[in-house]
Amino acid sequence: MNRRVRRKVARKGKEKVVLPSYPEIRDEVSDSYPERLVDWRGLPDDTVIQLFSCLSYRDRASLSSTCRTWRLLASSPCLWTSLDLRSHRFDATMASSLSPRCVHLHKLRFRGAESADAIIHLQARNLREISGDYCRKITDATLAVIVARHELLESLQLGPDFCERISSDAIKAIAHCCPRLRKIRLSGIRDVSSDAINALAKHCPNLTDVGFIDCLKVDELALGNVLSVRFLSVAGTSSMNWGVVSHLWHKLPNLTGVDVSRTDIGPSTVSRLLSSQSLRVLCALNCPILEEDTSFSTNKYKNKLLIALFNDIFKGLASLFFDDTKNGKNVFLDWRSVKNNNKDLNEIMIWLEWILSHTLLRSAESSQQGLENFWVEQGGALLLSLMQSPQEDVQERAATGLATFVVIDDENASIDCGRAEAVMRDGGIRLLLGLAKSWREGLQSEAAKAIANLSVNANVAKAVAEEGGIDILAGLARSMNKLVAEEAAGGLWNLSVGEEHKGAIAAAGGIQALVDLIFKWSSSGDGVLERAAGALANLAADDKCSTEVALAGGVHALVMLARSCKFEGVQEQAARALANLAAHGDSNSNNAAVGQEAGALEALVQLTRSPHEGVRQEAAGALWNLSFDDRNREAIAAAGGVQALVALAQSCSNASPGLQERAAGALWGLSVSEANSIAIGREGGVAPLIALARSEAEDVHETAAGALWNLAFNPGNALRIVEEGGVSALVDLCSSSLSKMARFMAALALAYMFDGRMDEFALVGTSSEGISKSVSLDGARRMALKHIEAFILMFSDPQAFAAAATSSAPAALAQVSEGARIQEAGHLRCSGSEIGRFVAMLRNPSSILKACAAFALLQFTIPGGRHAMHHASLMQNACAARVLRGAAASATAPLEAKIFARIVLRNLEYHQTDLQTI
Repeated sequence: MNRRVRRKVARKGKEKVVLPSYPEIRDEVSDSYPERLVDWRGLPDDTVIQLFSCLSYRDRASLSSTCRTWRLLASSPCLWTSLDLRSHRFDATMASSLSPRCVHLHKLRFRGAESADAIIHLQARNLREISGDYCRKITDATLAVIVARHELLESLQLGPDFCERISSDAIKAIAHCCPRLRKIRLSGIRDVSSDAINALAKHCPNLTDVGFIDCLKVDELALGNVLSVRFLSVAGTSSMNWGVVSHLWHKLPNLTGVDVSRTDIGPSTVSRLLSSQSLRVLCALNCPILEEDTSFSTNKYKNKLLIALFNDIFKGLASLFFDDTKNGKNVFLDWRSVKNNNKDLNEIMIWLEWILSHTLLRSAESSQQGLENFWVEQGGALLLSLMQSPQEDVQERAATGLATFVVIDDENASIDCGRAEAVMRDGGIRLLLGLAKSWREGLQSEAAKAIANLSVNANVAKAVAEEGGIDILAGLARSMNKLVAEEAAGGLWNLSVGEEHKGAIAAAGGIQALVDLIFKWSSSGDGVLERAAGALANLAADDKCSTEVALAGGVHALVMLARSCKFEGVQEQAARALANLAAHGDSNSNNAAVGQEAGALEALVQLTRSPHEGVRQEAAGALWNLSFDDRNREAIAAAGGVQALVALAQSCSNASPGLQERAAGALWGLSVSEANSIAIGREGGVAPLIALARSEAEDVHETAAGALWNLAFNPGNALRIVEEGGVSALVDLCSSSLSKMARFMAALALAYMFDGRMDEFALVGTSSEGISKSVSLDGARRMALKHIEAFILMFSDPQAFAAAATSSAPAALAQVSEGARIQEAGHLRCSGSEIGRFVAMLRNPSSILKACAAFALLQFTIPGGRHAMHHASLMQNACAARVLRGAAASATAPLEAKIFARIVLRNLEYHQTDLQTI
């Protein structure tokens, strides 16, 4: 969860969608219908119009293109009274194409400055309501032109992001141009001057709802002149003069509701406002100074509702009904279900829904400390209740609030489990999934985002799956709306963490949908691509799903991202997905498929040079997994992989253990080839691997020891290891690493280095160099052999060895074998030359090396080991049985060598039958 959990800021879509003008596919539906088919032309016009009203704009446009009749019906004025353009690239060209249908347009929602500039081209002179978000770049000039063209405007809302470039001059223009204005809500204005407010008071006599939210400065004195105002919000506004507020606002004759949430209002001002005869509701959520006064009480203010953190909000809201039985958490739903004609109460409740959804979202975004109990006990339930509002913007903000308030650390995919499970207990999952099935794309996007974030919790993820959420998210991932598809992919990413959900995602068609997303949005937007690649990476870690990802075209899609995408998050997830594909499923097939995809290996090699550590780590991990295939191994080297990975190892001494492990692991994989092993030594790879062998991380020990073991097979590299101080590093691993595998491979590397072959290589050169190296080699040899012996003796139980020495019974050898077995060593695969070298080592004059060789061959041939049959075949080809019998019968060999040799002979006999059938 990029962060599997990310509090995403929805980005304006790049796609251009022309809603009304689709080319006709055919003029009319064919007159001749088989009897078994429905003649859709027979539907009444009002039924078709009702059908259109339940569809998104894209679906309406597609359906209207089927015939001339439906195209005419799709233009019906009743379908064009409201328009939500936030999900579309809305510019002047699109506005002009829509204008013929916007004669009766009353309500418009838009996003961003470009869309604001285009509004006038709609020529919708009958507009009553305009609502916009992402308004930071909207200027006074743009807003002035909009209101000048729409003098019938009754409602203007811009926010919740800050309108940084709008000033009081624009507010004055609004007042002069829109005399019918009833509602104005603006966010983030720097200075709302007295002139601007007085202009509203003078020219807008019907203005009842005023909101200057999160502003830097608002003239409190001038607000006292807006005598028509019923609902007033200054939530989040700083620099308020509460003395002026106390003196004037309680005198406003019609003031019914005030919102001062997230301000520094104190108890005295609250008391003064509550003394107003007309005031019914004062919302003061998250007001620290008020909350610090533990003696404050509202008991003396009858029929007044104070909404604050220290009150039971649901009980207070229910009191507005004068019905003590309605005090549950569904208070807004209860209000809507009560049939009453109380217009004032209805207006109060509608306003409360709006200001509560706004304040709760802002509080969730601030991650303020001290709200833990509020969120669990009341805040989450309030958001769930608001999600059922008939007001679309309230529903969306409530869903966004749920997506946000559970997040603790979005970069590390950390959420508050208590809050998430509280949402689940209160029925939030079913509600969110219901919103996700809405035809309104804004709701789909916000609901999917909330489901995604909540699903980081395993219990919530299970509930989402049980409620059919996987099918819903897989369906949304196919949306033509990029924001919807992005959040749905995020949900699948988080759900795919659970092994139990991967099969369900595949069964729902989620894998194909995710692959298709990558091709659909390959050139626009990192968010949807990162989520799709992240989900595929999780799914590819399952053998069955990994195969399905490959069959769905996932290899090509992910390689395309690795090659061409420049966003770090996308690169990281694409490389991780390729790493998992190479290691799972039909791994031989997948591994080869990734390696053979044009440009795959070159792209991964290039990504190891990324400035972003996560990208380097996943790219190195992918190359490590791919290097298990012989052809890939050589192709990686040909693509510059040796040089790139050596450079990576040299640069990651202070990096995370994950990067260190994968850098060493990739070099380990490449060094299986002797040519690559020599190249790694020549490129300077020995020194960084020795440094990594000194890491404190157990996993790094294993990969560094494995790489050094492979390198030490070559006498030139073995000498480099000695010269770079590697003997002491390997000795430390052999004696003190917590990983048995690291100790084992360190011992094998030391055995390679001192079995005599390096000595011959070391003598080549000048005589003075030879003497110096010879002296140093003697000391290093003694230290190495001492610790190899100590390592072997760790697996020597004197009692079990004594029993095996005096008995030929299989049980005695089996006991020694079981005690000596290193389980993970069964995954190691040796070449014929490596097996031959251990067989030759059985004849080495050193009794310690004899014991080490026999111990190694025991590990490689234990029945049940992944490559035991392979090793037995190589030993048969090398005529190892004769050498083993000699070692077992030797009078001078140590007891450990004899017993281990006997066990290896027994292992070979065990495999003999299988080898004969091959």
